[in-house]
Amino acid sequence: MDTSIIMNLQKIESEALHLPEPARAELAQKLFDSLNTRAEPDQVRTEWLLEAQRRADEIDRGVVQLVSSKEVAHKARALLG
Repeated sequence: MDTSIIMNLQKIESEALHLPEPARAELAQKLFDSLNTRAEPDQVRTEWLLEAQRRADEIDRGVVQLVSSKEVAHKARALLG
């Protein structure tokens, strides 16, 4: 990466870190969203369908153990105190 680009990035980062929290959160969301524009909706849909199939296969093979929502909620409350 070009030295001038690195220096500009450092300046932008420094200035961004001095923004009030709500402005930093908004900037962070905009930057994050800009990274996710590469994926086409059909590609994302296909990837999620493949992930769902992989998880279903793991359940069918007994590789993973299902946990009820009640048990998850109970464990979460216990962890949070």
